[in-house]
Amino acid sequence: MYLIGFDIGSSSVKAALVDARNGQTIAAVRYPESEMRIDAPQPGWAEQDPDYWWEAVCQASRMVVQKSGIDASDIGAIGIAYQMHGLVLCNRQGQALRPAIIWCDNRAIESGQALEQQLGTNFCLEHYLNTPGNFTAAKLKWVLDQEPALATQIYKMMLPGDYIALKMTGVFSSTVSGLSEGILWDFKQQQPALELLEAMGLDRGILPEIHASCGHHGQLNTDAAQLLGLQPGTPLTYRAGDQPNNALALNVLQPGEIAASGGTSGVVYAVADGVRFDPAQRVNTFAHVNYSAENTRTGVLLCINGTGSLYQWLRRNIAQNAMTYEQMEQQAQAAGPGADGLLMLPFGNGAERMLGNRDIGAQVHGLQFNRHTPGHLYRAALEGIAFAFAYGIGAMREMGIPVQVMRAGNDGLFQSETFTQSLANLVETEIQLLETNGAAGAAKAAGLIVGAYPSLEAATAQTHIQKTFKPAPPHPAMLEAYNRWKQLLQG
Repeated sequence: MYLIGFDIGSSSVKAALVDARNGQTIAAVRYPESEMRIDAPQPGWAEQDPDYWWEAVCQASRMVVQKSGIDASDIGAIGIAYQMHGLVLCNRQGQALRPAIIWCDNRAIESGQALEQQLGTNFCLEHYLNTPGNFTAAKLKWVLDQEPALATQIYKMMLPGDYIALKMTGVFSSTVSGLSEGILWDFKQQQPALELLEAMGLDRGILPEIHASCGHHGQLNTDAAQLLGLQPGTPLTYRAGDQPNNALALNVLQPGEIAASGGTSGVVYAVADGVRFDPAQRVNTFAHVNYSAENTRTGVLLCINGTGSLYQWLRRNIAQNAMTYEQMEQQAQAAGPGADGLLMLPFGNGAERMLGNRDIGAQVHGLQFNRHTPGHLYRAALEGIAFAFAYGIGAMREMGIPVQVMRAGNDGLFQSETFTQSLANLVETEIQLLETNGAAGAAKAAGLIVGAYPSLEAATAQTHIQKTFKPAPPHPAMLEAYNRWKQLLQG
């Protein structure tokens, strides 16, 4: 049996075909090759056409099946991972009523604050483990308040992955994990966030039917199967946001295990037992992919908006695209720990949840024209990003969350030895780099319900560890730099 997984991001859609017998990825593609367009009708806004996601899914599906050479009838199940925190609004015919408001859109902060004031901060934290902030629920309130004519046409609100599932199956559905990431799940009552919906003048009916992440989410209808190049009736059996799914792909399913990624943004996702929240709301808690009322596995998420984007900016504007990341790494290593007193705060990509939704911008401190070189800038950036990761992991430890091992894909910032070893030293934790990706993880998870694997752990256990970074005592210059960095952040 083969399994197919899709990872629907804001830049591209990735598809992977996995051989369930050995867990090997036999083909993987992305579409489009260039990044998908993000529209910004006003400053701080970010929107995408959800039908373009669907077009990209169809293209990627046909491409990966053709590349693999297998018969589509041998594909036993479908899994979906998707960009979190987006809002898709549909009418009764399943048509999107407006462009999706995606994860990096900042327009709804005041809407979230209004909901928080109406319900009370303590109530929100005790029931939802978060306040509405700028999450999906806040974006929904913004539409209700600012686009009342459109609001009267809403039949269902959904997340990006829910919309793709609808296009595949014709069924309006979501998941407990998905609703929790939108601040639409009540952990205390084990039901949708009815009080929150009531505060917006809505009832339970605006939400789709709810499934577990691993479950029967419907079957491919004839029209969708033709567009995807797949077999009608193929079951959709898994769905999760990109960060819970990334954790699953990295075999991060139990307390003490942490997943991390260092792409455009930086993410740390720690699995915890039971429900807990950060009173300071530097990190956010959602239902993990293996969450149930009996098995309360939650994921505590730290997101830093401006990590990989900072390093990309340096490559474009300082290295002038004339250097590879490997060459930049060599110069960063030559600069040495502490970057000769140069510090960088990597927060130049909008409001940071970790900083109480403040937008402090990226900052460079201590730059001296007669001492510092581009290599010092690269080193200060990598260390500054590691400091941000360590600062957020400190918040997790304050919540009583154990940190025993960190796993990441062997890509993005984790390909930098300077960054990865610095982080391992700062948090005193082993970091394992694994050969996997989100689309392959979604494919493997889809195999659970159709009997390809006895458990999620069995589905992901075959993932190969490519490299391990053991923690060592941090260099004194780096410790001094980290302490100064924290003073700048708090001052």
